[in-house]
Amino acid sequence: MKYLLSAFFAMTLFISCSSDKEPQKTDYTVENEKEITDYIAKNKLTATRSDSGLYYIINEPGTGAKPTATSNVTVSYRGYYTNGKIFDQSTAAGISFGLNQVIKGWTEGIPYFKEGGSGALLIPSHLGYGPYDYNGIPGGSVLIFDIKLIKVN
Repeated sequence: MKYLLSAFFAMTLFISCSSDKEPQKTDYTVENEKEITDYIAKNKLTATRSDSGLYYIINEPGTGAKPTATSNVTVSYRGYYTNGKIFDQSTAAGISFGLNQVIKGWTEGIPYFKEGGSGALLIPSHLGYGPYDYNGIPGGSVLIFDIKLIKVN
């Protein structure tokens, strides 16, 4: 009986811990859209919305090569939430990566710029990390990236 109770307790603990990893909600489309449009209005920004729900702002279009969704690029960036809290940033020298190896918002958004271009991407969660927590980024989060496309490699 003692072993049966121990096994039951262990099973209950395992189930409750594993269910914490599943998102409570999986579709944040409506909330993300409102959060992004409120952020744009509050900060008096002019942004363009793509069919996927990505918003982008081109401060400087750039004059060099234009990447495709599969290009390897070097980008400097600062990533933050709509409340201004920074969650990641590169050095001014940037980082290099393939656009087919990053979140969908970057794969779609970076090709709006040419080399030397800069601006911002406002990414709803379905084009970011979805409903799942990822490296400290809460599931369902809107992500904003100030970016500069340094080079199409």
